[in-house]
Amino acid sequence: MADYKSREEKRNAQKNARTKNKNKSKGKKGSIFKKVLITIFIVGLAGLLFGGGLFAYYASQAPELNEEDFVDPITTEIKDVNGDVFARIGAENREFVSYDEIPPLVENAVLAIEDNRFYEHQGVDFFRLVGAVLANITEGFGAEGASTLTQQVIKQSVLTPEKSLERKAQEAWLAYQLEQDYEKEEIFEMYVNKIYYSDSIYGIRTASQYYYGVDLSDLELHQAALLAGLPQRPNAYNPYENPDLAKERRDIVLRQMNNHGKISEEEMNQAIDTDITEGLVDRSEGSENPRQQLAAEESKYDAFVDVVLDEIDELEDVNPYEDGLTINTTLDPNAQTIVENTLNDGSIQFPADMNEVMAQAGVTLLDTETGAIRAIGGGRGYGDEVQRGFNYATDQTRQPGSAIKPLLDYAPAIEYLDWSTAQTIVDEPYEYSNGFAPNNYDGQFKGPMTMRDALADSRNITAIKAYMEVGQEQGTEFLRDLGWDFNTENCGDVLCESAAIGGEPETNTLEMAGAYAAFGNNGVYNEPHSITSIEFRDGSSMELEAESEVVMKDSTAYMMSDMLKDVLNDGSTGELAQVNGLPLAGKSGTTNYPADVLSANNIPSNGAPDSWFAGFTTQYTAAVWLGYAADQNQNYLSPQDRWVSQYIFRDIMRGVHEGVETPDFEKPDSVVEVEIEKGTSPVQLASEYTPDDQKSVELFIRGTEPTSVSEEYVVPDLQAPSNLSAEYNDENGTIQLTWDHSQDENDDRDVEFEVLVSIDGGEERELAVTSQNGLNIEQVQEGSTYTFTVTAIADDERSSSANTNIEIVRSEDEDQQNEEEENTDEEQNEEENQEEAPEENQDEQTPGEGEGNGEGQGQGNGNGESGNNGEQSPEEGTGDEGGNTGDETSDEPAEGASDGSADSEE
Repeated sequence: MADYKSREEKRNAQKNARTKNKNKSKGKKGSIFKKVLITIFIVGLAGLLFGGGLFAYYASQAPELNEEDFVDPITTEIKDVNGDVFARIGAENREFVSYDEIPPLVENAVLAIEDNRFYEHQGVDFFRLVGAVLANITEGFGAEGASTLTQQVIKQSVLTPEKSLERKAQEAWLAYQLEQDYEKEEIFEMYVNKIYYSDSIYGIRTASQYYYGVDLSDLELHQAALLAGLPQRPNAYNPYENPDLAKERRDIVLRQMNNHGKISEEEMNQAIDTDITEGLVDRSEGSENPRQQLAAEESKYDAFVDVVLDEIDELEDVNPYEDGLTINTTLDPNAQTIVENTLNDGSIQFPADMNEVMAQAGVTLLDTETGAIRAIGGGRGYGDEVQRGFNYATDQTRQPGSAIKPLLDYAPAIEYLDWSTAQTIVDEPYEYSNGFAPNNYDGQFKGPMTMRDALADSRNITAIKAYMEVGQEQGTEFLRDLGWDFNTENCGDVLCESAAIGGEPETNTLEMAGAYAAFGNNGVYNEPHSITSIEFRDGSSMELEAESEVVMKDSTAYMMSDMLKDVLNDGSTGELAQVNGLPLAGKSGTTNYPADVLSANNIPSNGAPDSWFAGFTTQYTAAVWLGYAADQNQNYLSPQDRWVSQYIFRDIMRGVHEGVETPDFEKPDSVVEVEIEKGTSPVQLASEYTPDDQKSVELFIRGTEPTSVSEEYVVPDLQAPSNLSAEYNDENGTIQLTWDHSQDENDDRDVEFEVLVSIDGGEERELAVTSQNGLNIEQVQEGSTYTFTVTAIADDERSSSANTNIEIVRSEDEDQQNEEEENTDEEQNEEENQEEAPEENQDEQTPGEGEGNGEGQGQGNGNGESGNNGEQSPEEGTGDEGGNTGDETSDEPAEGASDGSADSEE
């Protein structure tokens, strides 16, 4: 510690120390601040150098400017799956206007919204970039763009619409170059002649004539403002399509013109108050000048092009009308031709016109495995009157009817409840939660039935029960996963009970086909798509991949496909759609009118607004809608008319599958096939005695198949042999044993017969076991009585027995035979003498004396008793009732055979 002479010295020393430390601290802080500034400067400089270098690199990669890029129309080509061009768009409806012909009103409107400092910058306006940000905040989005008019010309003529740092750098560099090579007026002229104005319109002069029927010099303020605002989003701001959006955009242009001093506030307000349709040419359907939405100088398949353009509309910064693209699509020209011919060549008799309205149809044909759209049927006569009209395949949305049942009801039941195709559902009277009682199409209820049969016969009640048992939440979500886009505002967050039979939601053939294709694709849903890739002018390309998702188990997909094949069987609801030899699955759908609509419009009770058919093979999926385009509550389909949707489906599928190998649906390991007995609940296996008409082969998810066997039909009693008979043949000394046997119709067992014999009452022994209804017994013993017992045997069961016996008479020696012969001669002589005697002597003979021949053969009676051996009792009449005459010509009787004589007593 330091020594101080006084307290004051100590205080001064401490004060000096504090001052010194404070100065050191200030010096340290100043040093840090300087370091930060230096660091920022270095980083900024590095960034500037790096950015400048990167900009220079990107600029060096920019394409060269060619005069034709800014003058000639840039056409977009659309190609099919074979790489052939089938449509070109962007080369029509363009009338050039020179700068000198553009009135100041039009130029002021365009520059106010697109580039107010156009005449002040050198291609890139950094001040405008900041101003655009502020304008969008204060005036609303879209009030002012950041790109200059020159940059837009470059983007439309040379570069791709890709949003990237490289593209923006090249755009700025080329815009600067363009400003060096051309006058401002020339650049403005390029812009207004190249820009797209919706409905296939290019250039502001053509747009003025198309929308208002006047030249540029005759446009009013509100009209010029609308045209100036259109190019930002041409289709969205189209006044025919979206008048409300068009007005919003027009009014933004008017406000910008006022902000930049081009018009007064009074002029602005007056124009804002003008109706958006004021002065528009009437281009409604049926007018003298209908809208033309597709510019295609070489379009063979307008309906398909329509879908392509709709798909491109969903992409950002891709404009087929301006960008000069090459669009590669999924179109199969052969399939497209088949679809169009089916709708238009007269091979199908469509429903007759009703109230001067033509019946229409829409078709979507997909590749089942990929979801690629192979063909579009936009309607009957599509493209004849308008190049891009109302497309009945994609623009028409209607209730689906019973075509929704596989998607919303039965497939979810298999997916979530492990239902088999044999699941029993009772078709019976039913009420919704609101008390309404739906019915079946035939007004009948068929009681318990399998899910397979219920689907094939399109029963409504069973479908509703399936949907409700699965749960509305799961059913609704299942349908959404299959690509259907819908709202559920009627019943909260789920589809209502009536949706189970097609009361909602509305859909089109594109959604319908996409959903059904998932069944044929092992449960994988592929979003229907028409574009595979897009090539830009600079050589770059964009590959488009459709959404693909496993939405159900392969067991669900296969079981549904197998059941839907039955829908096309003879006698089922879809039989008219079948194609011989083609493994097809599908479902029909018919919508109904509410009772009040039927009565109010005098529509018969069996009239329907819509008819559907959707189906698939492992190769193709098609969905067909049929109905009237207008006045739906007055124009209806009769029951016979509704068949036409099946005819359309049949002819298209037959055509596209011709020459195409089409395998059947392959059963996955997750599914087992079992023969069950109908009507059993829970399901039981068929027994060997179940009648054939009560059996069916059904599908089960592996592990859920039944193991118990039904006892409804038990084994029938094995019938005993009947009509057992034994006959002796004295020529060969054999006994012929025969019998009959009948089996119950449900008894298909193999039956054999056990034959036992007992001789002269001795012990029974087995002669044979045979499957025949008879047996020959040889080496028969003379003078013996044979007793036969025949029993039917099947598996371990024995029937009751049938018995018969036969006595074989022993042969007598020769002396006995001679004596009998002499006696016979004496009797004959006596008879002759009696014939000569007086008539009174004959009266002494009693009836029957001497009339019997006493001859006979042993014979069984077939009832278990001994046959008559030919002996005659005194009470008997004629002796020939005892049997057949013996063989008297043989020298020696066969072994065991009787000689045919019998002892005769007098």
